[in-house]
Amino acid sequence: MLNIHQNLEELNARNKGTLMETLSIRYTDIGEDYLCASMPVGPFNHQPAGLLHGGAAVALAETLGSMAATLCINTKTHHCVGLDINANHIRSVRAGMVFGKAKAIHIGRSTHVWEIKIQDEEERLLSIHRLTVAVIEKK
Repeated sequence: MLNIHQNLEELNARNKGTLMETLSIRYTDIGEDYLCASMPVGPFNHQPAGLLHGGAAVALAETLGSMAATLCINTKTHHCVGLDINANHIRSVRAGMVFGKAKAIHIGRSTHVWEIKIQDEEERLLSIHRLTVAVIEKK
């Protein structure tokens, strides 16, 4: 289960100087079995047709799944790295905010599998992702 005592402000501070800051990804909610974040949609993350770039959606999904996995481990002894991510893009969006929610499918000692759903402001499903994370002992 997630370390729900983690402060969202502290989580968001970790984004400074990263892709998450560039994409304006913000963690918005945390629970025992989920982590949520938002991302604005605009020209900075559009593809040439003026739609949210699929890669930006995947970046939001991997951000959520990786951080959620990190909140489930002892970070003094282990760290998480992505092994595989799958994305199904269902609906497009041109503007506004998108919202992602990561929920655990499997939390093991050496791997985690996370499902991340991304929705628009009207709660319509835009994409669904599955992220597999390796939990690696620090050396």
